[in-house]
Amino acid sequence: MNFKNIIYRLGSTPKLSLRRFFIGILLFAISAGLIIFGYLHLALLQLPGLILLPVALYFAIYGYLGIFANRFSQILKDREKLNQDLF
Repeated sequence: MNFKNIIYRLGSTPKLSLRRFFIGILLFAISAGLIIFGYLHLALLQLPGLILLPVALYFAIYGYLGIFANRFSQILKDREKLNQDLF
């Protein structure tokens, strides 16, 4: 697989990527809330927050990569059109 195919595959579903990104942000906020509440009140609540944190980061990063890949694939398509028009 070359770079262009990876970019097109990651950016092929922008709505799903945006949904993944928002889910990751929401999970991150819940995780941070649990960690802060556990720090202030009940220490056992920090553990679910710390367990949820990597999952939240995975969703947010994967969603952001999909959004970025969609934008980048549009640039690649426009560049291919420009090269075809010139030659």
